[in-house]
Amino acid sequence: MQAQEFEAKNELEQKLLAAINGELAGEDFMREMLEQQIFIPIKDDRDSGIPGFQLTNKATPLVIQDEAGSNILVLFTSPERARDFLADVPGYSGGLLADFSWIVERMEPGFAIAVNPGLELGMDIDPDDVTQMLELLAARGIKN
Repeated sequence: MQAQEFEAKNELEQKLLAAINGELAGEDFMREMLEQQIFIPIKDDRDSGIPGFQLTNKATPLVIQDEAGSNILVLFTSPERARDFLADVPGYSGGLLADFSWIVERMEPGFAIAVNPGLELGMDIDPDDVTQMLELLAARGIKN
């Protein structure tokens, strides 16, 4: 499937599609993305006795490593886009929608981000771009 044929299901996907197709500049996309909500898979604590409830008050996001050992935070444009990927990742059957800016503000230096990994409508954001997003947030004085 070509990105041009992909049906965007929300505003974030529309902007991502525009960026992939060259209709939205990278820096403009980063600014727009900071205003959107994104789905972050969270480790499911199955010992609570109630499906979908966690015993801990600390959310454990899905972080994978690439061949070089670099950390990559996995995010999705919607819970529906995450289903197939999460089916192969034990312990991550749920998650939450959060402001992308809130997530970026809490990231440690050196992390990359994979948005919709394995899908045509996906994007990798390298650590330098994550740092640039933090600078954009600081310049605008956004604090969540």
